Amino acid sequence: MSRVRVDEDIRPLSEFRAGVATFVKQLHETRRPMVLTQRGRGVAVLVDVHEYEKMQERLEILEEVYKAEEQIASGEGIAHEDAKAQVLSGLRR
Repeated sequence: MSRVRVDEDIRPLSEFRAGVATFVKQLHETRRPMVLTQRGRGVAVLVDVHEYEKMQERLEILEEVYKAEEQIASGEGIAHEDAKAQVLSGLRR
């Protein structure tokens, strides 16, 4: 996902209310998140649905990596050579 461009992607909530379709079009075209403000403070972030799905997938992968690291740290992992042998033996079947 692209980073927020402060000059283009931080907009007042009142502007959003007045032109929802324009905002959705911008989200779709730029694939950048948009920060909505109210009284000068951030209150919401809008994200293109495809970018949101990609973020969710990345988060799931990161969670699996952290879980694997915890398992290895607690001695639940197996050596690389053992894992490789298991995979290769499974392929030969």
